Amino acid sequence: MLHCETNDESSMADSQRNSAAGRAFDGALAALFAHPFKIYRPEQARIPFVFASPHSGRLYPESFTAQSRLDALCLRRSEDAYADMLFAGAAELGAPMIAARFPRAYVDANRAPSELDPAMFEGSLALSVDQPNARVNAGLGVIPRIVRDGAEIYRGKLDPREAERRLARLHAPYHAALARLIDETLARFGVAILIDCHTMPSAAAAPQVVVGDRFGQAAAPMLSDLAERCFSKAGFSVGRNAPYAGGYTTHLYGRRERYVHALQIEIDRSLYLDEERIALKPEFEPLRRRLDEALARLTAVDVEALGRARPQAAE
Repeated sequence: MLHCETNDESSMADSQRNSAAGRAFDGALAALFAHPFKIYRPEQARIPFVFASPHSGRLYPESFTAQSRLDALCLRRSEDAYADMLFAGAAELGAPMIAARFPRAYVDANRAPSELDPAMFEGSLALSVDQPNARVNAGLGVIPRIVRDGAEIYRGKLDPREAERRLARLHAPYHAALARLIDETLARFGVAILIDCHTMPSAAAAPQVVVGDRFGQAAAPMLSDLAERCFSKAGFSVGRNAPYAGGYTTHLYGRRERYVHALQIEIDRSLYLDEERIALKPEFEPLRRRLDEALARLTAVDVEALGRARPQAAE
């Protein structure tokens, strides 16, 4: 069982130190605000696919860790650790990939910007807030309250301006860039297929790979069927939509009527990661090769069968 250590001492000295740390220059946060994501582009786009890794960011702002009750390792357990490296073969196949640099525990790019918990903040939010849903109530909104194994992240309540800054400087630029990649792909090929790349905690009852298409809403069934067959041929046990059917990203971009399809792919972390230490296992490279094999088959899909639209003229 994963265990998180906390730094919960409540002395006045600790509080003052953390306050000072929050006001000091935060080099990691400045780097994230300057470059909230990285895009890996092929020399030439050859296939109508876009890959995205919203949860593999591992640059932690100093001001954030000072606010947290948790140690660094515990915070990292919310990551889809090294998913960007696991799916790095996308560029060799001829597709771009965008990867968030900010960590999921700080901002979750696979949540709607309105999935906020007002109770986390000291004062009123100047942002649009949805009625709380199950994710927000569980502490897993766009500004998470807990890490993946349930430990509370923060020592106290946050300044409402914190949410505004994180969403405006990190979440919004990531999605603006992802939307541009999808639009570019659609214009070039007449169809765009988004692969949202995730990893999942190990569980004895779960398959090794889960293909999520929001129960057919985000992608054509023939594309989901093909994905299942491709991963099965590569030696994985595969399931669909359980326990992960797709999140905000597949919901937002999966628009079959626009010839945009979105699949969420979840890979069992225990296949390549020591989940306790967040360290790669020797099995990482063999697993990545099997994943490349599955993706090569998937990206060879007959786009005409997806009802390909007429590509727009290049500008």
